Amino acid sequence: MIEALRNRRMTLAAATAVARLIEAQAATGAKRQIFFVSLCGFDTRNNELATQQTLFGQLSPALQAFCDATAALGMAGEVTTFTLSDFDRTMQPAAGGGSDHAWGNHHLIMGGAVKGGKLYGQYPQLVLGGTDDAEREGRWIPTTAVGQYGATPDDLATVFPNLAQFSPGDLGFLG
Repeated sequence: MIEALRNRRMTLAAATAVARLIEAQAATGAKRQIFFVSLCGFDTRNNELATQQTLFGQLSPALQAFCDATAALGMAGEVTTFTLSDFDRTMQPAAGGGSDHAWGNHHLIMGGAVKGGKLYGQYPQLVLGGTDDAEREGRWIPTTAVGQYGATPDDLATVFPNLAQFSPGDLGFLG
């Protein structure tokens, strides 16, 4: 329990620290700022439901606090926040109430410039052994690349060299 409380404070503290750095943008002269904040613990081989409930209980208030902070700064329309992971969990349960590593997953994207209320990419057919299952264990094949999230800079090929492998390059979720 102490570890969970410490992680929650760190998550909220990270959101606050990033908001302060955004607030200092004028003083630093930065035109484009990119921040990375992590929340570890999603490698849920055991006790997956309880662990994820705790983790999302930390993530949700941190995202809300950050969203509120960007709005208070008058920068909500200029800040886009998204989740990112290089793996997911299988739909096929494993021993111990967890699951194994997988590939495709879902992410959250938020901010004042985000065209919300839409699903980007294709929702997989949630059938073990179905057409979207790579290995008959619920390892869904992704239809959207992480590089497509940030496909708004001018020099896309340099910033996201794998972007040419996915279409469209710009998902169009930013206004």
